[in-house]
Amino acid sequence: MNFLSSARPSFRRLSSLVRIGNVTVGGDSPIRIQSMLTSNTTDVAACVEEIVRLDRVDCEIIRLTVPNQKAVDALPRIRKGMQECGVSRPLVADIHFSPPLAVAACEFVEKVRINPGNYADRKKFEIREYTDAQYAEELERVEATLLPLITSLKKHGRALRIGTNHGSLSDRVMNRYGDSPEGMVQSALEFLRIFRKHDYHDIVLSMKSSNPIVMMQAYRLLVQRMDEEGMDYPLHLGVTEAGSGIEGRIKSAIGIGGLLVDGLGDTIRVSLTEPSENEIPAAQAILQAARARLYKADLISCPSCGRTFFDLQTTTAQIKERTAHLIGVKIAVMGCVVNGPGEMADADFGYVGAGPGKIHLYKGQTLIERNVPSAVAVERLVDLLREEGVWFDADTAQAA
Repeated sequence: MNFLSSARPSFRRLSSLVRIGNVTVGGDSPIRIQSMLTSNTTDVAACVEEIVRLDRVDCEIIRLTVPNQKAVDALPRIRKGMQECGVSRPLVADIHFSPPLAVAACEFVEKVRINPGNYADRKKFEIREYTDAQYAEELERVEATLLPLITSLKKHGRALRIGTNHGSLSDRVMNRYGDSPEGMVQSALEFLRIFRKHDYHDIVLSMKSSNPIVMMQAYRLLVQRMDEEGMDYPLHLGVTEAGSGIEGRIKSAIGIGGLLVDGLGDTIRVSLTEPSENEIPAAQAILQAARARLYKADLISCPSCGRTFFDLQTTTAQIKERTAHLIGVKIAVMGCVVNGPGEMADADFGYVGAGPGKIHLYKGQTLIERNVPSAVAVERLVDLLREEGVWFDADTAQAA
């Protein structure tokens, strides 16, 4: 049985492949996890230290803000510090308001992120009606502003994220489409069409909002619009300004997870008001729950009730500890025959209470062993995993 492949979503939107340094996004690549530094970019030592922390928890892409020329000047020194620490993660320069900074940053980072709401526009909150001719003139101005960036991206072989944010749309878009998912999508498409016109395609798109509902609507609409125009660019998912603690994680899980289970998304960031390295395990848990990318065994367990024939909580914890390293294997722990095997239909293996002190062991829906004493049933489950060829020792997994 190929447990890893069987645990993946039955459908994932096929996007084009974009290379960001030594990492690929889209295509058949794993869904990548990224974060953003909280350190001031001009504080090189702090940035390198934070990058090392992110590297240790397997953050695959690292973004940092570039608000001024001093930050651009710090980029090669940050790269040198990374090399001295043995870190080779790709860097992304986050640019707002200043096209020249984006052009300059291409030399030192693998990817540039721009916001189409403020890259070529200054928000004045003006209310006006644009004729079609006036709107076309605005887009010509935007194109002229983007041409130096296109040249620099091509020259250095860099990738780009067109990162649209709800609430930071240009006056032009706001007046024609409103502060809405439609406006967000149109804002990105305006830029995307210009890049395509000039034969630049190493692009990732995002539609971020602090409102998961708006965020999900925008991404789904973007995919629909891209399909209509024959586009297949990869998606960066995120609920921006999600907050902290359990609230931030739940809000991110709703927005990001809701799209992942639809097969959408090629890279994600969980935006938390916490140390940046905290975002990585949270992202890994969203991916795991959506079965979009697996990092450990998937444990399915019932909540217990008066019908349960063994200490379900203790036993579940034991099985979880013993089998967590078996990436892609789904194991169900069910308190009684009411919940198992019927409600564990998605599991590869099952541990089901059959009576006082008795356990049934299953492979899929097939009963393999009946009435195993609960005192030895966990070990017997491990034996079954060995017999079926899916067991390997945890230290072997760590070495690999």
